[in-house]
Amino acid sequence: VQLQASGGGLVQAGGSLRLSCAASGRAFSSYAMGWFRQAPGKEREFVARIGERGVITYYADSAKGRFTISRDNAKNTVYLQMNSLKPEDTAVYYCAARRSFYSGNYDYRGQGTQVTVSS
Repeated sequence: VQLQASGGGLVQAGGSLRLSCAASGRAFSSYAMGWFRQAPGKEREFVARIGERGVITYYADSAKGRFTISRDNAKNTVYLQMNSLKPEDTAVYYCAARRSFYSGNYDYRGQGTQVTVSS
């Protein structure tokens, strides 16, 4: 599975962005998908994940109530809607895929997209 994130940009605090992650290959619907982010000088941080059929989701505390993960298996795409953005959300955002929603390593990771939130 090859993954490519897009949709990042510069936004003011309180604004919104919608990230997309397009996947190649016919097996997209058999993978759970996750979003991660990494800010300069910081470790990579989990943001959210979604099950293979898009029914179950899980969020980091920092994302709860502000971010929504979703997917469209017909389009081989997973999304991250980010609202009420804060300067501390500034990071490179990555999408990743793994076989199980509940456990396991993320076997595939795409190139990231930069999100910058100004105060």
